[in-house]
Amino acid sequence: MKISDAPMTADIAGALQRTDTWYADRCGKVTASPILKVYKKLKNGGYSSEREGYFYQVLAEVLTGVPASGFKNSAMQRGIDKEAEAREAYQRKTNYPVYEAPFIPHPRIERAGASPDGFVGEDGLVEIKAPTAATTAKVLLTDYLDETYAAQIQWQLACTGRQWCDYVVYDDRMPEHLRLYVRRINRDDALIADVEKEVVKFLDEIDAAVATLTQKYAAA
Repeated sequence: MKISDAPMTADIAGALQRTDTWYADRCGKVTASPILKVYKKLKNGGYSSEREGYFYQVLAEVLTGVPASGFKNSAMQRGIDKEAEAREAYQRKTNYPVYEAPFIPHPRIERAGASPDGFVGEDGLVEIKAPTAATTAKVLLTDYLDETYAAQIQWQLACTGRQWCDYVVYDDRMPEHLRLYVRRINRDDALIADVEKEVVKFLDEIDAAVATLTQKYAAA
């Protein structure tokens, strides 16, 4: 697999997130939330065990055509439950209308894509988190950005061709003036280029595994 020379444009039409069609659209593809697992290197230059786990998840989806059932802890479920409320708070504060996004295929890499929390204007995205109160406090005080979220945002920018993403942390348990945090993250083209190469490598490994299984069990 190689990165094509097709123009970097995104079609925003598609199924709403967390519908059956949306899960089907993502099946067997590299997506944004786990993207750090694909390219993060250890000090010895190798990959973490998380990459291996994600590899077999994607491989299983390719082989079966069935999306993996995603694990959700209470914090993750709270984020889903609060997303619409957070989006409304963001729109009120910024006066930016937000348009919900479907799964957006990467414009130049097959079997890869992302599902931003929303489109903002012509150039922007929004990514919303509703974490634990302790994490919210850390973000408010230190501008903390988890490396998993930073990677997720850059991959969303890669897939959509957009230039920036507003990272939003929302917590309605906080005092009113501390409930909404917004930080603009700009596109990092150098990082994106490196990540795209790692994604292509990862998908090539998936293809090689499928070919190996086909050959190994062809006579069975």
